[in-house]
Amino acid sequence: RRGYVRVAHPGGDAIGSRGLDMHISGLTRMGAEISGEHGFVIASAPHGLHGAEIMLDFPSVGATENLVMAAVLARGATVIDNAAREPEIVDICTMLQQMGAQISGAGTSTLHIEGVPALRPVRHATVGDRIVAGTWAFGAAMTRGDVTVTGADPAFLEVALDKLVAAGGLVETRADAFCIRMDDRPAAVDVVTLPFPGFATDLLPMAIGLAAVSEGASLITENIFDGRFMFANEMMRLGADIKTDGHHALVCGRERLSGAPVRAT
Repeated sequence: RRGYVRVAHPGGDAIGSRGLDMHISGLTRMGAEISGEHGFVIASAPHGLHGAEIMLDFPSVGATENLVMAAVLARGATVIDNAAREPEIVDICTMLQQMGAQISGAGTSTLHIEGVPALRPVRHATVGDRIVAGTWAFGAAMTRGDVTVTGADPAFLEVALDKLVAAGGLVETRADAFCIRMDDRPAAVDVVTLPFPGFATDLLPMAIGLAAVSEGASLITENIFDGRFMFANEMMRLGADIKTDGHHALVCGRERLSGAPVRAT
């Protein structure tokens, strides 16, 4: 958009491969010239960006957001197939539309964007963070607590809240809030992570935390990141009974865990 950029390769938390290939491929189709040099990504668009048809290999949230933001000011029409459908994608499209962007299909796997010459400033309130809300929900279940979470749409957490009900929790939902109460020791439930509307990968550690103190054995399957179970060794320091094999973890619940020094990866 500004003609030229040189940016260091990103880092981030160690949960597996987080390649830039879908970002680079999509922007290249839109007219960008991208290369790598000494740990930096160098990108230029000497003739500006133009619309393109882009098929994502995986419904990546970051790549979808990046390409949508590029497309709204590019010349012509852009179609993004196999786009992410997360609530945050819908939210960023809503904000861009308020700014004057022409976007249709938000919340579906195909986005149509017609480039506009300029955007205008707006005031926009983002959707409540479903991962934070889900963390409180699982925390309440693990500790046999009673918590009301406001400011988050429970529809964004439907699968996660269903899992907590299956574990024995009592869940009540309202328009932008939910209550979760766990009276007894939670029962073991199996969890499989998937792109939205499936069980969010960012809630997998909380699911393992719940499984570690549940009654019975839980099978937790991770389908998004290949290094998501790196923290399992630290959980074992707390007394958790976890066995990992590839993208599966078998967690045998214990009555309670014990304190220990641990390290976040």
